[in-house]
Amino acid sequence: MKYAQIDSNLFVKNRRKFMAQMKPKSIAVFNSNDIYPIGADSTLPFEQDRDIFYLSGADQEETILLLFPDAMDPKHREILFVRETNDHIAVWEGAKLTKEKATEVSGIETVYWLTEFDKIFFDLMTEADTIYFNTNEHYRQAVETQTREARFIEKCKKEYPAHQWAKSNPILQNIRGVKEPEEIELMETACDITEKGFRRILEFVKPGVWEHEIEAEFLHEFVRNRSRGFAYPPIIAAGNNANVLHYLENNKEVKDGDMILLDLAAEYANYSSDMTRTIPVNGKFTDRQKQVYSAVLRVKNEATKMLVPGTIWAEFHKEVGKLMTSELIGLGLLDKADVQNENPDWPAYKKYFMHGTSHHIGLNTHDYGELKKPMKANMVFTVEPGIYIPAEGMGVRLEDDVVIQEKGEPFNLMRNIPIEIEEIEELMNK
Repeated sequence: MKYAQIDSNLFVKNRRKFMAQMKPKSIAVFNSNDIYPIGADSTLPFEQDRDIFYLSGADQEETILLLFPDAMDPKHREILFVRETNDHIAVWEGAKLTKEKATEVSGIETVYWLTEFDKIFFDLMTEADTIYFNTNEHYRQAVETQTREARFIEKCKKEYPAHQWAKSNPILQNIRGVKEPEEIELMETACDITEKGFRRILEFVKPGVWEHEIEAEFLHEFVRNRSRGFAYPPIIAAGNNANVLHYLENNKEVKDGDMILLDLAAEYANYSSDMTRTIPVNGKFTDRQKQVYSAVLRVKNEATKMLVPGTIWAEFHKEVGKLMTSELIGLGLLDKADVQNENPDWPAYKKYFMHGTSHHIGLNTHDYGELKKPMKANMVFTVEPGIYIPAEGMGVRLEDDVVIQEKGEPFNLMRNIPIEIEEIEELMNK
């Protein structure tokens, strides 16, 4: 891995939080992701399942974590199973976790080879009443592939039909949403790497460059700072491309007089950052561009202030909608009649701002975290309003990542990334 090794105390704390919410005499199992094939002998680069990483720090394929707080043998209350390595594997694939290294990374004393899992699992299941299955219940999930986790659940239900089943996901939603200080520090590192990439392209962008060239400049800066690369597929959308919310082609030449919407950010140690900035191709905003940009920035700043303990996510979005409605009227895009006659299920402002304002961020860009309960301190949210005007060939979105504080306004992890009009123009023209 490119990143510096994480202190295992983080994973020790995470496991304690999870196990504290488990039922008596219950086992929880977490599987690593598969390596997914492309065709012939090619595969996608491996990315670890975020749940097993959150609980163990093990960033390797063919890994299983087992938690059994009530195991009769104390050494079996936390077990990590890893793929057995050898000299042949080391030559062809590189170093894999030894038992000693697995303990160092995870803080788990009991480590077995993966080939021993079935035997040990059977023995422990004779002591247990309940098995926790780790299903993906994120509100935006749309998984069609059968995962390693899904295969395990299917097999386990057949072989242990008399056991009770429980879900890991509600516990993970609860504990993953509130970040530990070490997690916030890792996310801030990702944001700092993102800042370096953004400052690099402010000097690079000019009329005639291509969207994919901008992508390459970011990737260069990210990787040289120990990031694996982009936290999510990068959006580099010049001109009217910015009105396609998930524009991913990044294959157009940027034109004088247009703006570029940049929705991209670095990951670090599997933790995401999520940034959006909108900049003028020629280094100078037009008056109209300034008007729209300033309106979005005002909404972002006011929306950020609302992210405090006790805020309800759904109500927050309604309040942001009111802010945006006022700004759109000021820009001449809506009038009072539009608002008076709006459909309550699709308010008038949605014509120009059709997506949400905030989501949890952490190990996933759209991270686990409770959304129907009041917000808590140390949750991390994005703030990302936008205004999209296809008739004028422009779209503006601005986005930062902020940490909810016990008291006062959220702490902006992207506070050092230029966002004010004057600073962006100055950096692009120096």
